[in-house]
Amino acid sequence: MRRKQVEIATDPVAFEAFYRRHVDAITRFLARRVEDPHTVADLVAEVFVAVLDSAHTYRASRGSEIAWLYGVARNTLSAERRRAFRETRLADRVSGRRLLDSDDVARLEERIDAEGRARRALEAMAGLPEGERAVLELVAIDQLTVTEAAQALGIRQGTARVRLHRARRVLRDIPLVMEGTTG
Repeated sequence: MRRKQVEIATDPVAFEAFYRRHVDAITRFLARRVEDPHTVADLVAEVFVAVLDSAHTYRASRGSEIAWLYGVARNTLSAERRRAFRETRLADRVSGRRLLDSDDVARLEERIDAEGRARRALEAMAGLPEGERAVLELVAIDQLTVTEAAQALGIRQGTARVRLHRARRVLRDIPLVMEGTTG
């Protein structure tokens, strides 16, 4: 039986025969556990995709082909339930938030547009080493003094000045003063 399992992963004809032999049993297995027909259909497909990925794990000495397949189906169903639970939990968290009205959306769009230069500067800084980028962001984007940036980063003021100088030297062709940008 081991050879047969390996063949289903590499031989389309062997896989089709395996699929036809077991699709009804897997569909019944899942239909007993899931009420939504679309979800059952999706899960049946996922089970057989998982079979292709895990055919090498089947051992006839450990049980029948259908028992192994039910194990794959149980794992697939468990993964789907975990995914659905996470999705429901996220929806519950989001549902407690107030919906934005058109004025809120307009204000946010204005803010996003106003921060365009800052976003472009942040993108330009992305290639800098972390320490230099952090100081430059705090000074050029967030408008902190070098002393305040050093304090925020937990480094000495001299270190912050050196990092800022290096970062500005690398990016000297990019305008970094964010006049008109508010934090």
